Amino acid sequence: MTPQELANLAHLRRARDFIDREYARPLDVPTMAAGALMSPAHFSRQFKAAYGESPYNYLMTRRIERAMALLRAGTSVTDACMEVGCTSLGSFSTRFTEIVGINPSEYRSREHHAVKAMPSCIAKQHTRPERNGGKTSAPVSAPDGLSRIEEAPAPQLQ
Repeated sequence: MTPQELANLAHLRRARDFIDREYARPLDVPTMAAGALMSPAHFSRQFKAAYGESPYNYLMTRRIERAMALLRAGTSVTDACMEVGCTSLGSFSTRFTEIVGINPSEYRSREHHAVKAMPSCIAKQHTRPERNGGKTSAPVSAPDGLSRIEEAPAPQLQ
């Protein structure tokens, strides 16, 4: 890697950390790009190349991740929406359903015993929403109505 590419990655990491910290604030791509010392268009291209998703999608995924934690704790859908920085309940619900696979009210009403029993560092890793064509690592309902965590296949030892 060239020194310029390394510098760009450092700026992108700084911008990603900014998004992780300030997700509840009104953020737009020009604001995020300013933190990376790049133009908005260049920032968007570089961010997507480095992290596999656009800056806006990354921001919304972080917001939905936090909203999931609030909903598991019993926060109302409207309060969770506002607390994570979304201003439109309809857009929030649409995006939540797109990422998680179920609507926020249904997610809130499910039991999340498996998640509550995990250490928070493990729960955060296993409940992080992922944009992968409708599949998610979020808790899913088991036949008995309890929440279950989908487990990744065990690595095969060679």
